[in-house]
Amino acid sequence: MSDHFYSVEQVAEHLGLHVRTIRNYVRDGRLPAVRIGKQYRIAHEDLEAFTGRPVPSGTGETAEGPRHSEVSSIVEIDAVGADMAHRLTTLLMSAAAHRRPGDARLRIETAYDKERARMKVIVLGGLGDTARLLDYMEGVLAS
Repeated sequence: MSDHFYSVEQVAEHLGLHVRTIRNYVRDGRLPAVRIGKQYRIAHEDLEAFTGRPVPSGTGETAEGPRHSEVSSIVEIDAVGADMAHRLTTLLMSAAAHRRPGDARLRIETAYDKERARMKVIVLGGLGDTARLLDYMEGVLAS
């Protein structure tokens, strides 16, 4: 028997429903829950009984598969010339295009303001991939 409880928000996210819908299920008695203070908590077993399927408990996986995480980064670089901006853009686009099979997609946007000698890089991707990309950038800028 598991002592794991879920909040209404966690159940709503897991089932892909609105929080209000889950609260209505609880209030109607369709989904058993315990009220603790002003919040409802749903037992692991009750959620499994409600859905008719096993629910992973804190393993980092959901019923849909492994947990997904993504980072959004905005990097502003001052005092950068047009050649360096082009070099950085080429490096970043190449790194994003040449990925191993199964790797999450990296999305990269670059903008260069010639008058201010300023470059902006926007990176959306997985935690590790983004960290590696930022390391590449640091290496290029340090040279």
